[in-house]
Amino acid sequence: MAANTERPGGAITGSRVELQLLTTLRCNLKCSYCSLGVGEVLGSQRQVVYELDQLERFVATHLAGKEIYVTFYGGEPTLNVDFITAVMARFPLFRFQLQTNGTLLDNLPEAILGRLSNILVSIDGGERITDGYRGRGIYRQVMKNLRQVRDLVAGSVTARVTWSDGDTSFAELDELTDSFDYLYFQFVADEQYDDAAVAKRQAVLTQLIARFFARSDALYPIVPLMGMVRNKLFPSRATELYAGMTQCRASTHLINVMPDGKIFPCPDMMYLPDMQQGDVADNWLRPSPLLPHADMPCGDCEALPWCRRNCMKNLYLGYVKKDEHYRRKVVEPICALIRFMGREIDRHAPQDWFAKLSPPLRRQLTDCEVYEYVEVMP
Repeated sequence: MAANTERPGGAITGSRVELQLLTTLRCNLKCSYCSLGVGEVLGSQRQVVYELDQLERFVATHLAGKEIYVTFYGGEPTLNVDFITAVMARFPLFRFQLQTNGTLLDNLPEAILGRLSNILVSIDGGERITDGYRGRGIYRQVMKNLRQVRDLVAGSVTARVTWSDGDTSFAELDELTDSFDYLYFQFVADEQYDDAAVAKRQAVLTQLIARFFARSDALYPIVPLMGMVRNKLFPSRATELYAGMTQCRASTHLINVMPDGKIFPCPDMMYLPDMQQGDVADNWLRPSPLLPHADMPCGDCEALPWCRRNCMKNLYLGYVKKDEHYRRKVVEPICALIRFMGREIDRHAPQDWFAKLSPPLRRQLTDCEVYEYVEVMP
């Protein structure tokens, strides 16, 4: 497909675009819940095969005038340091983020660490849970590496927690806020939501939200809570960058470039040919196929004004593709947890709490740069 099939105004909504470059689909770990394992994506492409000249032409053709930030992704992106270095040299005006399992952080050159606006480190909670999903000794290795490089990182470091285990505790999530600038958690898209597991998560969420509102002299740096409170207090912030669509960015301005140059809106759906929305080598781009759909029930949901449909992959599979099992076991429980979080936030009178914040803390809540690098919603 060589023709540009953009809608009026272009395939990218708004003035920003996140260019997520997969440096490789290899990984040095075998995490049990890895989404790239679906469709046998993981390991299928070892090296980037398109040329940087082709990437530069694609950017000039389709992303001209946009503020671009690059996320280096994988597989494990640090297995291809040469590509990261080359991209940084070719596009010096871009912002850069790294999403990594953290096991090779100590091998990264100082020049790369100093150019990163944010590092997302995948970690699953405390030592027992992290090692259970990722392998023995991984938690301690990651934390050691983080301590070793922290002073060399110019930007922020964010814990990216996939909340997979129903026994994940408030204490272990809270402890991560001591080692990271921010913590982001995402509810795992897997069948981990029986009644007991949901009740356990609700109990932890209640504690996290109470801790968030307990102080007004500092922000508890948990991004889903920060973002949800921001969206409730200032609903325009939930829509202004996303044209009223989804907070996960896959509908609007997130494009994932595989090592072979094919482009997809969601990194978890790169195994579906009909999800392809572009190609770097062939220099074409169309609007995201993951757009709000009439079969999605969000329009009647109490959370829509501040949730803005959250995860389009879940909604697409559950309601558009009519995967009833996935809808019942994954999508609906996650949506219920998000509604629970919204009600719990309201119990703490967020307007009164915000009124007590100093101007710098207000700006951190409303304008935190990390919102651009992670999903605001869990």
